[in-house]
Amino acid sequence: MNEISTLERAKILVEALPYIQKYYNKIVVIKYGGNAMLNDELKNAVMGDILLLSLVGIKVVLVHGGGPEISEMLEKTGTKTEFIDGLRVTDKDSIDIVQMVLAGKINKNLVNLIHSMGGKAMGLCGIDGHMIEAKQLDDVHGYVGEITSINPEPILDVIEKGYIPVISTVGCDNHGNVYNINADTAASKIAGVLNAESLISMTDIRGLLRDKDDDSTLIPVVKVSEAPALISEGIISGGMIPKIECCIDAIRQGVNKVFILDGRVPHSILIEILTDEGIGTMFV
Repeated sequence: MNEISTLERAKILVEALPYIQKYYNKIVVIKYGGNAMLNDELKNAVMGDILLLSLVGIKVVLVHGGGPEISEMLEKTGTKTEFIDGLRVTDKDSIDIVQMVLAGKINKNLVNLIHSMGGKAMGLCGIDGHMIEAKQLDDVHGYVGEITSINPEPILDVIEKGYIPVISTVGCDNHGNVYNINADTAASKIAGVLNAESLISMTDIRGLLRDKDDDSTLIPVVKVSEAPALISEGIISGGMIPKIECCIDAIRQGVNKVFILDGRVPHSILIEILTDEGIGTMFV
């Protein structure tokens, strides 16, 4: 039994070799959110995957959100939460809590977890080095920001020193205002500016499905040119539209491949990047 399992392990490593060579010394941006952030077992699996990729010479940049934990803290403090068009209305009190939860609690917990596994990580937020500059999206959403520019220098400096950058998505402007930034949008823009080889977006669905109620209808590859037709057919709809738009935006900015992965599947990152199988939807 031991011999078989050892042989299987060897085959897995051999299969991964060409993918490791392909990604070696290249940047992969991972947008981390959804259930994989809330379930400790999945969180450990994701951080383990990121550490492994880093140890084989892939430059991983982790960009995270934290909507559920923000909602929980707002509820604890008696602050009302309202969503309009899928975005959290963020007033002056709320943005202080968003900054505290994202750039504080969540960010530092992820950094600590990577270190506890033997890795090296450095927490950053969009305010550091004015990495994510933004302006107010509109009057309705308050301190929700629209990205105006990304300064990649803080990220590249951290990578150069051998750390995994862990980035929380709060932004700022030159007037001292802080903004809540959508994590999908931030990850897409960061991947583009860094000329990343790939962007991986972790979600709570298998990928893009022809029939949203049938996992067997997964669409493994989508060309950017096919997206408008998929939207008009209703295959891409609702909350998936902005996610897909971020994927398309990243491709147009020069990212080679963008993946939407099911973060509920343990080690989905490794399965997608380092095996022949692939389990999500790839945009090219």
